[in-house]
Amino acid sequence: MSRETDDLELKARPETDEDLEDLALEENYELNPAYVPMVVDALDRGDAERLRELLGALHPADIADLMGFISADEREELVTHLDAETLSEVLADLDTEIREEILEHVPSALLAQALGEMESDDAADVVDDLEEDKKAQVLAAMPEVERAAIETTLSYEDETAGRLMQREVVAAPQFWTVGQTIDHMRRESGDLPELFFDVYVVDPAYKPVGACPVSHLLRTARDTPLAQIMEQVTEIPVGMDQEEVAYIFNKYRLISAPVTEPGGRLVGQITVDDIVGVIQEETEEDILALAGVSDAGRDATLFGIVRSRLLWLVLNLATEAVAVGAIAFYQDEIAKITALAVLMPIVSSVGGNAGTQTLAVAVRALASREMNASNAARIIWRELGAGIVNGFVVALAMGAAVTVIYHQNWGFAVRLALTVGLALVANIFTAAVGGILVPLALERTGRDPAVSSSIFITFLTDFMGFFAVLAIAALILL
Repeated sequence: MSRETDDLELKARPETDEDLEDLALEENYELNPAYVPMVVDALDRGDAERLRELLGALHPADIADLMGFISADEREELVTHLDAETLSEVLADLDTEIREEILEHVPSALLAQALGEMESDDAADVVDDLEEDKKAQVLAAMPEVERAAIETTLSYEDETAGRLMQREVVAAPQFWTVGQTIDHMRRESGDLPELFFDVYVVDPAYKPVGACPVSHLLRTARDTPLAQIMEQVTEIPVGMDQEEVAYIFNKYRLISAPVTEPGGRLVGQITVDDIVGVIQEETEEDILALAGVSDAGRDATLFGIVRSRLLWLVLNLATEAVAVGAIAFYQDEIAKITALAVLMPIVSSVGGNAGTQTLAVAVRALASREMNASNAARIIWRELGAGIVNGFVVALAMGAAVTVIYHQNWGFAVRLALTVGLALVANIFTAAVGGILVPLALERTGRDPAVSSSIFITFLTDFMGFFAVLAIAALILL
């Protein structure tokens, strides 16, 4: 029996919660395409009870995913059926573009209540997406303590540790014992962060001097002073860029870290769940930047997509116009030997692929801090060596193919194969040089090597591909 038949039968009879949960997601945890029309149908019929059943079977992250598969009008209707707690979790997981659209239709009182359920960093992100007039309404409807926490977070620069951190932390003076710390957490459980891994040990100036993992506290005798069991702590300055924070978390395998202001005072913490989002965001940015485009989500407009890509295409057009100057310079040679027109694109294309390979390796090495002044020379020579070896291997294969294709004139075929082979060696070597040196040069000048390197590499390999074939042909074939 097909999956579609199973779905129809399941819709025809009353479902249990387990039935709906099984139907909602595929085995790979993706939202089942058959589930989306069921939600849309309930929205169209105005069946609030049915809609609550369908949404109740979904995790808030799956509801956020569902928002991307329905229309703007349907999202506007759907959000009115979410309670404050569920809404708070959905908003934290939504794509920025969809969240900005939904926030316009959420009543200020409900939104203020939902923000109160969120961690301070997530709440600040949501408030930052609001229009100024609605932002004022929502903040005015919030308790003073929560409002102050959000306003303080928003005072920090975007994409810094201050914007990434949550202000809720668990701190204890270094003279406390394990028992005192545990008792304090039990008494003040309502004020504890929703998720935390460490208790930060602070001095009288509220500066972190160490950290005690919660798992360690639970295994230690109650009368043990925190100063005896605390571990060294890695502090994160509040103004540090979030990409740098992610690098530190990855390097030192941190689960959480305290955030400090310039004077060293503890002001918040960053946990690993925040870093996962940063790593994903930065990776997506680098991948898109290599292709010369910006993020184009599921709800991106035609104008937005065109605007983000057109500049790079125009720049690429300009560089290619320069590259084909080599063809114009040697157009008489092409007229005499038409085979060159057939083979030039191959040389150019292979060189472009080789350049992309080297570029990807270089950008990744720079992003992951695997290449710096201490080993840059060794990596450069390695890539250049790989370019020469690959160039000769590909040249031999291409030369053999050219000889076979043009075997009717054996002497011409050999000279043509030598021409194309040498051009391939030159272009693949140029690709290796450009692929490693261009991103290094951009990084040295303070520019993002992922953003514009591909344009330069395409220009280099196309120009060298055309020029090498024609220049060598002028020497060997004519």
